[in-house]
Amino acid sequence: MIAILDYGAGNLRSVENTLSEIGAEYTLVRDAAGLRKATRIILPGVGHFGQMMRALDHMQVREPLTERIRGGVPFLGICLGLQGLFGSSEEAPEVQGLGIFEGKVRRFPQTARVPHMGWNELEPRPGSQLLAKLDERPYVYFAHSYYVPETTVTAATCTYCMAYTAVLESANIFGVQFHPEKSGPVGLRIVKNFVEL
Repeated sequence: MIAILDYGAGNLRSVENTLSEIGAEYTLVRDAAGLRKATRIILPGVGHFGQMMRALDHMQVREPLTERIRGGVPFLGICLGLQGLFGSSEEAPEVQGLGIFEGKVRRFPQTARVPHMGWNELEPRPGSQLLAKLDERPYVYFAHSYYVPETTVTAATCTYCMAYTAVLESANIFGVQFHPEKSGPVGLRIVKNFVEL
C-alpha cells in the first residue's frame, strides 16, 4: 500500500491525481498505525519547514516515520518533504528535522530572486533510479526559496545561483526538490519509477 502522509498542508490532490493517472493504488494516512501498514511512503511538502515538522510532532508520527524510513520502506519526499530528511533548516533554525541525513537546508542568497519558481533543467548523475527512462537533462517544475547543498546522496543537481540537490537517492530513500506532480509527462515517469522500484 502506498501511503501519502497527510499532515494538513501540501498539494495532496495533485499528488493523488498523479498516482491515479499511473494506475497506482494509495491511501492518505494521518497516524502511526497507517504508516506501519505502508509498503511505500510519500511525503509531499508545501509551505514552511517549521510548520511541517511541528505538524508531524502534533500527529505523533515523527518517530514512526523515521523508524519506517530507517527500516527500509521506500520513501519519497517531495519539495519540503525532501528538506525534512535533514537535521535543520535556516527557515526555522529552532526546529529539528527528521535527521535521516546530516546537514542544513539553506536559503538562496539575498541577491537571488526567490522563490525559484518555474521550469528548470536537471543535471543527473549516473545511475539515478528516479530519472531512469528520461532524457539526459529533463526539465521539471520548481517552487522554493530554500535548498539542500550538494551531498554524497545527491543523484541530480539543478543550477540556480549555484548547483544544489534536486534529486537525492540513498538505498530506499528518495527525494526531489521539484514538484513531479506539476512536471507533466516527466513528473509522471519519475513517480512511476518510484512506484515500480
